[in-house]
Amino acid sequence: MKTDVGLLTINLFKKDFGSKSQYETGMAISCLSSICSPQMCRDLLTELSSMMSSSRAYLRKKTVLCLFRVFLRDPPALRTCFPKLKERLGDEDQGVLTATVNTFLELARKNARNYLSLVPQLHHLLVNTSNNWLSIKLLKLFQLLCPLEPRLPPKLAEPLTNILNT
Repeated sequence: MKTDVGLLTINLFKKDFGSKSQYETGMAISCLSSICSPQMCRDLLTELSSMMSSSRAYLRKKTVLCLFRVFLRDPPALRTCFPKLKERLGDEDQGVLTATVNTFLELARKNARNYLSLVPQLHHLLVNTSNNWLSIKLLKLFQLLCPLEPRLPPKLAEPLTNILNT
């Protein structure tokens, strides 16, 4: 059952998520990731999901990073947000892209098999990125996925050779 303090907290988060200042909204997102309960996650998931499509890269990045903590506290939220999170793998902002890959990396550490469907997009990113931090995160993710898909290591040979030669 919801308490008055719980309802007040959720309403304050909703108010801050609608702020005109992206930094105020960003602080609210960071705070939520630290203090959220499963009930708060469920009540605020719609707002978080919509912020993944924000026109501001800063908010998309903060939201993607917050969602990892939300998924830990409310695992069914991952099913709801997975399509939008997967879309962020095509984000034009390198910060958002790196945050998304990092979120998938941390989720894959729990159960890598659930993320085998992302291999084509992840491979495309690895081949086309010049961002070293993103490459490192992608390689760590492939390290978890390779034992589950025997056809994957041979496909990674060429991109790895290119990374080592540049």
